[in-house]
Amino acid sequence: MPRPLAVAVLLSLTCATPSLAEEVVVFAAASLKTALDQVAADWEAETGHTVTISYAGSNTLAKQIIEGAPADIFVSAAVNWMDAVAAEGLIVPGTRADLLGNRLVLVAHGQAEPVTIDPSLDLPALLAGGKLAMGMVESVPAGQYGKAALEHLGLWDGVQAEVAQSENVRAALALVATGEAPLGIVYASDAMAEPGVTVIGTFPADSHPAITYPAALLTTAVDAADRAFLRALSQDAADAKFAAQGFAILN
Repeated sequence: MPRPLAVAVLLSLTCATPSLAEEVVVFAAASLKTALDQVAADWEAETGHTVTISYAGSNTLAKQIIEGAPADIFVSAAVNWMDAVAAEGLIVPGTRADLLGNRLVLVAHGQAEPVTIDPSLDLPALLAGGKLAMGMVESVPAGQYGKAALEHLGLWDGVQAEVAQSENVRAALALVATGEAPLGIVYASDAMAEPGVTVIGTFPADSHPAITYPAALLTTAVDAADRAFLRALSQDAADAKFAAQGFAILN
C-alpha cells in the first residue's frame, strides 16, 4: 500500500473510534434545577459525556433510590434524606460532602411591599383569604424548613389551615408565580429563578434548621464519569454558577 494511502486509512480508523461517551444519572433536589442545568451543560460540552438529571423533592428521590431506581449521584436539599439513603448502605464511603447552603424567603405574586418576618407579622392579613404555597410540610425539605420557621416564630397556628402543599418547592413557586397563591415560602435561589414573584422577606436563619445540600456517589455508579461529575460539582466553575443563583458555597 502506498504510504499516503496507508496514512489516510490510519487517520480514518482513528477518527472512527472516538473515546466512548458515558452517561451520568443524577437525582437532584428540584430547587437546584436552574443552576445545575447550567453546570451540567458546561461539563457535557467539556467532556463529551452526558448528564441526565431527575428533579423532584428530596424525599421522593431518596425513596426512589432506596427502592432501587438507577442513579449515580444524589444531591439532596436536606441532610435527613441523604441520611436515609446512607442508612441503606447505598452511598459510596468517602464521597459524601455538604455542597451548598440556602436561605428561606417569603415571596409574593408580582410586585409587593417588603415585610419584617418576626413574631409580630400578621400573615393571615397578608394572605387576605388566599393560600400560602409551601412544599409538603412533613416530607419536602423546603416545606419542613418553612413549617419549622413558622412554628419558631409562633405563626404556624394562624396559617396552617391556609397552606397549599406541593410535591416540591418549584411547584410551590409556580403557584405564586401564576397567582394561584398570593404568598409562598421557598428558597432564595428559587425566587431568583422566577421573575413572576417578589421576595418580601427573609426568614431569620435561627428560625429553622440550617439549609444544607449534601451530595454523594451512589453504589450503583460504575463509570469514571460519575466520579468526575461529582468532583465537578465542587469546583470553581460550578461554584460560580451556584453562587449566581443565590446558593451559599459550603465546599
